[in-house]
Amino acid sequence: MVGPRQVLRFARINWVLLRYGLDEVVLGAPWLRPFRFLRYLRPWALFQLRHQPAPVRLRKALEDLGPIFVKLGQMLSTREDFLPATYAEELAKLQDQVPPFSTRLVRRRLQTAYGQKLKELFSEFDETPLASASVAQVHAARLPSGEKVVVKLLRPNITRTIDDDLSLMYLFGKLAERYLAEARRLRVLEVVKEYDRIIHDELDLVQEGSNASQLRRNFEGSPLLYIPEVYWDYTRAGVLVLEHIYGVPIDDLEALEAAGVNMRQLAENGVDIFFTQVFRHNFFHADMHPGNLFVDTSDPEFPTYIAVDFGICGTLEPEDQRYLAEIFFAFFNRDYDRVAALHVESGWVPRGTRVSEFAAGVRAVCEPIFNRPLKDISFAQLLYRLFQTERRFHMEIQPQLTLLQKTLLHIEGLGRMVYPDLDLWTTGRPYLEEWMRDRMGPSGALRKLRQDLPELGPILVETPKLIHTALTELLDGDIEEMGRKLTSQLREEIIAERIARRRGHAGAALVVAAAVLLGLSWQPSWAAWTIGAVGLALALFPTFRHG
Repeated sequence: MVGPRQVLRFARINWVLLRYGLDEVVLGAPWLRPFRFLRYLRPWALFQLRHQPAPVRLRKALEDLGPIFVKLGQMLSTREDFLPATYAEELAKLQDQVPPFSTRLVRRRLQTAYGQKLKELFSEFDETPLASASVAQVHAARLPSGEKVVVKLLRPNITRTIDDDLSLMYLFGKLAERYLAEARRLRVLEVVKEYDRIIHDELDLVQEGSNASQLRRNFEGSPLLYIPEVYWDYTRAGVLVLEHIYGVPIDDLEALEAAGVNMRQLAENGVDIFFTQVFRHNFFHADMHPGNLFVDTSDPEFPTYIAVDFGICGTLEPEDQRYLAEIFFAFFNRDYDRVAALHVESGWVPRGTRVSEFAAGVRAVCEPIFNRPLKDISFAQLLYRLFQTERRFHMEIQPQLTLLQKTLLHIEGLGRMVYPDLDLWTTGRPYLEEWMRDRMGPSGALRKLRQDLPELGPILVETPKLIHTALTELLDGDIEEMGRKLTSQLREEIIAERIARRRGHAGAALVVAAAVLLGLSWQPSWAAWTIGAVGLALALFPTFRHG
């Protein structure tokens, strides 16, 4: 619901856009078509700042509109499917730094959260914040037991501010999708919903603490990444208390070189962390920009990353993991037909898309890039060119992959900053190969069978009776009737579930059935062996297909 606050905010947004010379954004609204002649008169031109390029003016306008729009710009900087590369590069410069709120408010918020005075909670508390961002600010402190910690507090009234701006973003999104076909293709409302989810996740500091705990467990004892401990006894909905970590900022290259850090190892460790999180843990830190990463230089030859700020984390569905792993392999093996087929199989492009035409489009994008050494290939540039091709084939944006894309681009940028000759593919390939062997080889098929056993239980109980009935009908010669029944049953099952999954289930059932028949020493044992062989082939068919 749009109320008086939102109306005033709407007016403020339009004024800022006009002031920075972004007239086309304001006058491009469908309901302002009768007034578009004003762009030629521009009575507000005296107040405009048009001496800089449009991408710079957009960045400054977002900074002027406040922290919520700054975070939106940061998210859009990774969406080159939405913006030209020049805009995305400029928006990547947005800094999420705002003036701190007062010490009086800090004390009041802590006393409200704990029901105690500040001096009773901490033996030391630094009233000058370590950092002050759009959603929260961070202070150094010491617990009565002696541990050094950082205390993260939400900004006052931040929830209301965010909800007001989001209500306007939803309104803009609905209008854009109603009047603009390109907005519908880009699923503008989905982007707003994604931003809504991300920003509200950042408001829940208990959720952030749980993300940190999960990442800490995943990398327990690992030399790659260190995650600070969460002090749950001191954590509340609006307050998060974490171990105070110390390290060199990842973008302080002079300090890293002065410490004798092996820069190549540091860059490759970053790639290892990305692939480990995505393909081994399926839980990844999705905000790995330079401000959130530090380096422990105590072992310069094998430096350890230290991460902070866990408000944004992501996971992938198993099917998305599989498609991504295969697409990565197909890209770097230049198997463009497979890249195109995977896009169709996944549903990322319409089912009616001609694979050969899509493959030709992908080939035109990739061949000029792959003529260079792998270490010189930019994933950001590759993704941007690929998005241009996918747009021609009406590919809808996949919101579930946005965080992964953002994380990959951050990792590539950091890696190349630290070690310009980083070969992302050579470093990451072993993880993909291991994942594909583990998930799509025989061991993966057996693990999937174990996971599905509870669901297969009722099927297995009925299998001997079904097999006996089928064989009786076969021996009685009623093959035609049985064929009709089986055809009808298969049609229903195909509609109910994916073909590949049913093949695995049917194969497992037939293998068990064969074992039962052999165990019963039923006379025509050739039938049991035949059923078992067919079942084994069905069960392993997906493995052979994708191996």
